[in-house]
Amino acid sequence: MFNKIKTIKNLRQQAKKMQNALSEIIEIGEASGVTIALDGNQEVQRVEISDDVLKNKERLERAIKDAMNNGLKKIQKQMAKKMQEMG
Repeated sequence: MFNKIKTIKNLRQQAKKMQNALSEIIEIGEASGVTIALDGNQEVQRVEISDDVLKNKERLERAIKDAMNNGLKKIQKQMAKKMQEMG
């Protein structure tokens, strides 16, 4: 029983270490005048929107979606690489 508790504690420590390492990774997703910065925990850190895109709601919505998808793909690749490095 104590072995299981120790194993759980070790897993929590490893997860926290991984989370901290991933938070240091930043990737940028860009599309049609929208830039979104994401960290390795897939949290949005920054959003920039050009004035031109603000004039057209549909274009803005599409650009946000595309920038997010672009950024998420990049960050997922970085996350996989980091996880391989950490074991």
